[in-house]
Amino acid sequence: MTPHDRTTGPIPAGPVQLRELLPAEAELLKDGDPAGRHWLGGAPGDGSRVAARMLAGAAAAGLHRPGWGMYLVLRAEDGAAVGGIGFHGPPHDGLVEIGFDLVEPARGRGYATSALTALARWALARPGVDRVLATTTPDNTASQRVMERAGFTRQPDADGLFAYLLTGEPTGKP
Repeated sequence: MTPHDRTTGPIPAGPVQLRELLPAEAELLKDGDPAGRHWLGGAPGDGSRVAARMLAGAAAAGLHRPGWGMYLVLRAEDGAAVGGIGFHGPPHDGLVEIGFDLVEPARGRGYATSALTALARWALARPGVDRVLATTTPDNTASQRVMERAGFTRQPDADGLFAYLLTGEPTGKP
């Protein structure tokens, strides 16, 4: 297996499914190319492009660990891409950090909660992972609600960001 192989099959998450993004796909997505996917709203969001840049950079530096990168959030009913979710890197001391982004037309439908719940559950099932961290800006109340619905609890602020931690089974429904 190489860092350019997909290690995880699609992860079912209720109304969406998660599909691991390969480094070659990240190379396209990082600049706004749809990477061969139909995107609700026409193009990936800013957060998904940033995450794709992180994945492409890690792969180029030989640091990408399959499974611990980015996943596309695909609407289950038709396969349309509605966002991205993934890890800020592989686990360290039992902790992984996760982030997510949905395109505007996909927000408010439960997709983010379903995706976050499913990927957090996947991470916590891996050996050596016992905590999942997510952060957001103080004004992003929608993301704060998503994290709370998924079972994350608010922690002390981290560098001006609101931090949320999950240490057990997610409470959201995938």
